Amino acid sequence: MKKEIVLFYLIDIFIFTYYKIRLVKSTTIIFIVLAVLVSVAIAFFQYFYKVRRTPKVHILLFVLKALSFFLVGLLLINPKLKIIKTENIKPILSVLVDNSLSTQFFKEEQNVRNVLSEIQKDIAIQEKFEIQYFSFGKEVGILDTLSFSDTQTNISKAIDAVNELNKDKNSALILVTDGNQTQGNDYEFVASKNKIFPIIVGDTTQYQDIQISQLNVNKYSYLQNKFPVEVLLYYEGKEKVSSTFTIQQNERRIFSKKVEFSSENPVQTITTNLLSTKKGLQYYTTSISKINNEKNIKNNYKSFSVEVIDEQTKVLLLSSFLHPDLGALKKAIESNKQRKVDIAFVHNKNIDLEEYQFYVLYQPTSYFKKIFEKISSNYLLISGTKTDWNFINAQNIGINKRAINQTEEYTAIYNPNFLTFLQKDVGFNELPPLQDKFGEVLLNKEAQSLLYQKYAGVETTQPLLSTFEESGKKHAVLFGEGIWKWRAASYLKEQNFESFDTFIGNIVQYLVSNKKRKRLEVTSERLYPANAPITITAFYVDKNYQFDNRASLELVLTNKDTKEQKSLPFSLMNNSYQVSVEGLSSGEYSYKVSVANQNIHNYGQFKITDYQIEEQFTNANQKKLQALALKTSGEVFFSNKSKELLDALVNDESYYTTQKSITKEQNLIDWKWILFLVVALLGIEWFIRKYYGKI
Repeated sequence: MKKEIVLFYLIDIFIFTYYKIRLVKSTTIIFIVLAVLVSVAIAFFQYFYKVRRTPKVHILLFVLKALSFFLVGLLLINPKLKIIKTENIKPILSVLVDNSLSTQFFKEEQNVRNVLSEIQKDIAIQEKFEIQYFSFGKEVGILDTLSFSDTQTNISKAIDAVNELNKDKNSALILVTDGNQTQGNDYEFVASKNKIFPIIVGDTTQYQDIQISQLNVNKYSYLQNKFPVEVLLYYEGKEKVSSTFTIQQNERRIFSKKVEFSSENPVQTITTNLLSTKKGLQYYTTSISKINNEKNIKNNYKSFSVEVIDEQTKVLLLSSFLHPDLGALKKAIESNKQRKVDIAFVHNKNIDLEEYQFYVLYQPTSYFKKIFEKISSNYLLISGTKTDWNFINAQNIGINKRAINQTEEYTAIYNPNFLTFLQKDVGFNELPPLQDKFGEVLLNKEAQSLLYQKYAGVETTQPLLSTFEESGKKHAVLFGEGIWKWRAASYLKEQNFESFDTFIGNIVQYLVSNKKRKRLEVTSERLYPANAPITITAFYVDKNYQFDNRASLELVLTNKDTKEQKSLPFSLMNNSYQVSVEGLSSGEYSYKVSVANQNIHNYGQFKITDYQIEEQFTNANQKKLQALALKTSGEVFFSNKSKELLDALVNDESYYTTQKSITKEQNLIDWKWILFLVVALLGIEWFIRKYYGKI
């Protein structure tokens, strides 16, 4: 009898120790002990109590009965168990592979594949690390296949994504790339707690190269108006070289300038004004002529576009008194033939504000109250010595000036970081000072300041000219009177008024909006590099100008040269409609967007250039990759030395396997195999009893 009880308890202990189970509550142990006693008692009562003769088979039946009843009791008690498992956690090795067109341009596809294959076949590195493979271009994703077809490269985004994935883990990162980035933050300064080991692919030899690195131009211009173009040219080399920069339209040269470069003077900035002579979307091509021994000339060309508008703009200058500033502003604005200016006094009750698209509010006082009630956008406010600042502060236009009854002279300081529109420095700090009431200016809405104040010889960041834009409404504020002196000074310096008139014209052009609201608005870029993803977005509203998500929109694309057409449906994406277009060859395209069952259409055009942004580089960027490795305590390797990197990682003792205990709480009833075991035990018991004639 003792043997059977001992056997029963041995089986019980085995089950619990096998799974390293610890019971959560001590009261549960009492119930389990009761279950043991009850199950043993039932089995004993059936097979040993008042039984005259006990054959050996009764011992086996006793064990089967007791164990099955005990397991049933356990399931009824349903104790919560803590299961402790131990895992070995390897350090992580992330492999980031550049999948952009520049790899193909440098003819390094096979070298990249060889590096990847060497990592995958290295047994020691596989045993030491848990390896993750990623590919990246504009976006980063799990590495599937390498096509080397991504049209943009964002190295910093790829590094940040992998670092975020492996945050707080012992990991290293192998970066297989040429180091040339076309978008995103500068990866040289990326913050990484993990070591980064760049493997450089591509030619690192330095060649002489000249390129158009940046183009700045306004998107719109008025017919017969001049618009500014700013071009940044960059030279890489040691010798003194000269080249010719040109701008062409329809293969006709409209601007040309000779430029010289040297290692001491590698950057040249060219600024010019071009005349808008034709209405509509106009395309221009900039180029810099090839220099001796230049390997890559694909970065010597860039295109831009300007939409030329033929619309008359009526401007109203409102004041409560006469001032020379009014005449200077009228002449400057009307230097653009598409603009007509009327000067009126605010007391005039016959002014029809709806006739005008733009307003100059000169030194407003409380007499301007009704004007501010009727207009909330498209105006330039000019303050001065007669301005009522208490009135302006109450208008909630984004400014608050704590003015005192004392005047001050303010000299202009140009802000080179101004981004609202393109405006070069015309020597603002040399212009005569403006006058305004003294006081601190607070900007309580989002604003951009083109000019800051300088007074009493001290440069400040107090605004002198600021622009505001909120929910499509735009206005600007000039803090000071006497701008007529600026126009006079401009003439004395240059013998013409062009720089001042262009400055005022740029402000007006930004603030003027003649567009009537349409039910269907379509947005696309005007220029796309070759093979770039093209996404066209449409916004459609019902008659109440509420977004309508029930519409069916279609895009019809037409190649202007071949007349080939392509039709695509739009897809609903949140609060807009979008369509992506792929596989278009270079050339000019027009498009028509239509709303099904509605006579509503929108037209536009764009151009796909031959320019490949990924082909602008002449060599791998070894300098930046070395800086990245140094910053993260990593090391740079070339593609033919990748084995050395793998060996170094294997021997690096800072990467080691750790053990982690995982505790999981679980209900016993979730172990369904116990139920099957109970059925099996009862089945065996029944079969034995049947066999020995006990039933």
